Amino acid sequence: MKRIDRILEYIAEHTRKLAEEHLLYDGGITAAEIAAHQNMLRNNVSKELSDLLRADHIIKIKGRPVKFLHKQTIEDIFRIHLKEKQIEVGSLDEILRPGEQVDPFHSLIGFKDSMRNQVEQGKAAILYPPRGLHTLIVGQTGVGKTLFAKLMYNYGKHMKRFSEDSPFIVFNCADYYNNPQLLISHIFGHVKGAFTGADSEKKGLVEKADGGILFLDEIHRLPPEGQEMIFYFMDTHTYNKLGESERNRSANVLLVAATTEDPGSSMLKTFIRRIPITINIPPLQERTPAEQLQILKHLLESEALRVNKPIKVESEVVKALIGSVTYGNIGQLKSNIQLVCAKGFLNSIRENRDEIILDFKLLPGNIREGLFNLGKNRREIEEFGAIASQLYITPEGSHATEEEDVLEPPFNLYKLIEDKISLLKDEGLDDSYINRFITTDVNIHIKSFYNRFYNLKGSRERILKIVDNEVLEFAEEVKLLVEEELDRKCSERFVYAFSLHLSAFLKRIREKKYGGKPVYDPVNQNDEEYRVALTIKDMIEARFGIDVPGAEITYVAILLKSVEEERQGNVGIIVAAHGNSTASSIVGVVDSLLGSSNICAVDMPLDVSPREILEIIIDKVKSIDSGRGVLMLVDMGSLLSFEATIMERAGIKVKTIDMVSTPLTLEAVRKASILDMELEDIYRSLKDFRGYNNMEASVNAILDNKVIVTVCSSGKGAAIKVKEFVEKIVYDLTEKKMTVIPAKIKELDKVVKELQTKQSVLAVIGVKRPSDRGVPFIPLEQLIDASGEELLRELLLHNELPVAQTNESVVIKDLCEDSLKEFLTYLNPHKILGTLMRFVQELERELQTDFEYAMKVQIAIHTAHALERMVIHDGLVYRGETETLDSHIMNAVNRACGIFASGINLTLSDDEKYYICEMLGDVYKTAPL
Repeated sequence: MKRIDRILEYIAEHTRKLAEEHLLYDGGITAAEIAAHQNMLRNNVSKELSDLLRADHIIKIKGRPVKFLHKQTIEDIFRIHLKEKQIEVGSLDEILRPGEQVDPFHSLIGFKDSMRNQVEQGKAAILYPPRGLHTLIVGQTGVGKTLFAKLMYNYGKHMKRFSEDSPFIVFNCADYYNNPQLLISHIFGHVKGAFTGADSEKKGLVEKADGGILFLDEIHRLPPEGQEMIFYFMDTHTYNKLGESERNRSANVLLVAATTEDPGSSMLKTFIRRIPITINIPPLQERTPAEQLQILKHLLESEALRVNKPIKVESEVVKALIGSVTYGNIGQLKSNIQLVCAKGFLNSIRENRDEIILDFKLLPGNIREGLFNLGKNRREIEEFGAIASQLYITPEGSHATEEEDVLEPPFNLYKLIEDKISLLKDEGLDDSYINRFITTDVNIHIKSFYNRFYNLKGSRERILKIVDNEVLEFAEEVKLLVEEELDRKCSERFVYAFSLHLSAFLKRIREKKYGGKPVYDPVNQNDEEYRVALTIKDMIEARFGIDVPGAEITYVAILLKSVEEERQGNVGIIVAAHGNSTASSIVGVVDSLLGSSNICAVDMPLDVSPREILEIIIDKVKSIDSGRGVLMLVDMGSLLSFEATIMERAGIKVKTIDMVSTPLTLEAVRKASILDMELEDIYRSLKDFRGYNNMEASVNAILDNKVIVTVCSSGKGAAIKVKEFVEKIVYDLTEKKMTVIPAKIKELDKVVKELQTKQSVLAVIGVKRPSDRGVPFIPLEQLIDASGEELLRELLLHNELPVAQTNESVVIKDLCEDSLKEFLTYLNPHKILGTLMRFVQELERELQTDFEYAMKVQIAIHTAHALERMVIHDGLVYRGETETLDSHIMNAVNRACGIFASGINLTLSDDEKYYICEMLGDVYKTAPL
């Protein structure tokens, strides 16, 4: 067969395979695809195509790239006769419906096949006089409900039902499902003073959607009172804002709602009756094989456009990708395609190729299994075998729609931060505290996505459905770095959160959508997390061969700040206020910002007796207490009298603060959930709280009014050294500077007395106690052995200063690091210090003892030297009798030494371990078991 005949036959075969709507919308085959499939030179293919067009055998679809269809096949499919010769058009619609604008629904794959009835329903809903019909779209996650709603909107503009500038407003009801009042405020707006923090009138979504469509996603999460307000609006087209008593506002809005649930079981029947049209979107598995292949090809075209490279896909990969979809429909298919394309893209960079090749070996295991899933259905495999051939997708002219209903990853740091800023600013919070809440919010969402989507047994397999294995392995390396550098034990939640974030980052880079600057400046560049983020930036650049923008360091630093070990049993918080919904409103705002689960509201209608309220509060206290007590935030001082009765009857520690407000509640939740503070500490720190704008000033005022005196024999030299030491301890504990004044022994009382006329002496630290017994005294030897540090911590807390929670001694770490800096040559003292401290703690746990301060320092320094000897292969040789060493200690040392292998990739020799056992022998003999 001649080359020109092979090309014509291939175009005819390709044209027959395409569904009718695909021919109308984006049909055809390119010269590059023909050359790739037929193993021909592209120049030769282009020459033959020109000859075939002149001979009137093919139709040329102009665009980028140019595509071709078989003319006789088109005539057979559409039952027409094309009289024109050498046809060159922008699309088939120009031939079939000359002068008509293209129906937006023609872009929907399956619009004349499996989606025919749904399209007819959607058109009827838009065109039905006089205002259209409110519509409910039902379907599984990822089937394309949002896309279908947007096509209805575009069809409305196409048919002049809506104006070109009419709005299409999207709202996800799940965002505020647990706070009906805030949700209703968002949909209908509120007036000034409607609830605490409502300082001005606000437009609702209904008002913004006037003249267009309001799309309510996950409408099953709308509470009953919200459904009632919505169906009243559907009946009358009138509404009222939150805080108004009369419905004197009107809007012309077509409501389109979507749900993944059975409407009959999840929504009010009165609400369902008011929605005349229900459109069911079928899952991907129920679409025809030809449509599934079209969807796959469309998604691949989007990726080709993003990476600006052709994508060559083996036929087995085509089948595996389609078969890999189990629960997420088109959204999951898109995620799987992006995962595979990302890997192929990186391979093309490494191998310096101009195209991305997706072969079966490249696929992760869970996607490979898709081929066998497809094979379980004989009819299905036969149908796919007939149409699924190798694909060659080029970026030129590929269509990427922004309206696709994509299954978003369960944790998206960019979206999380960008979406939250405006809400926080609306609440009147200043920038410094916005930073704290962003950190809190990220932490809450990390926990939320993990608990919702993963379990300990199958978590890795499930995350691999969303991110590439290489990304996951890289995240595990980052976890080890973070644990070593920040001396912080990270849970597996961090690995999965960082994997999802890195995957989103790589996607933004590929799509050239990365913003130039962060939304705000959320971290201090002197923070430890920022320093580690810089290291991670270098690791990403080295591993993935890309340039990481400076703004990304900010996002990584936020993630590092947010991830903490999961805490159990926080202080419970109850907000109690008079009125029908005052307390609920405050808790709703807090919950929407922090997502805390250790807080609840008690609304106190004025017609309910105090005795009834007391019983309700006692029940709430019992239910919310986790063993650490309950903080009550109340609106009136009279409720303070409940405190003693509640403690007596519930047997639970309770503290009460009046003048409750949203900022006060936010700060209480932050201290309980994030700082993990005790009830007394939270109570003391909030007693005089008057809002965020004054808090920093009040802390500084406390510090300005406090002074510490250090005393040594001369008042110089050693006293100054102690002064510097104390300043560092206070700064490490509070992140604030405090005045520390050195004094001579002889002048101590005089100095203290003079200072007390102007300031408060927080403590005297040194070798002599002052005569004034009211001034706390910390002996120098106590400060050195770390018990004095704990006393200093208590003094700071007692003076209502926020103090960092840590189980480690600042003194021990500082002195160990100073010693190691002097003696270590090859190891970085700062980097290995956290690992050494964990080693000491693990030994204490294994041996069920608490080492004295001096012993902790001795073990840490000796082990650091042993690790350095391992680096230079010059380990000690043990000369003693190994039989005399305690086997229990030996086992403990062996287990604890595993920290070095996992943390810094070093292993101690048996001889070095013997010396550590010998060192511990005497201590263990006297330790309590």
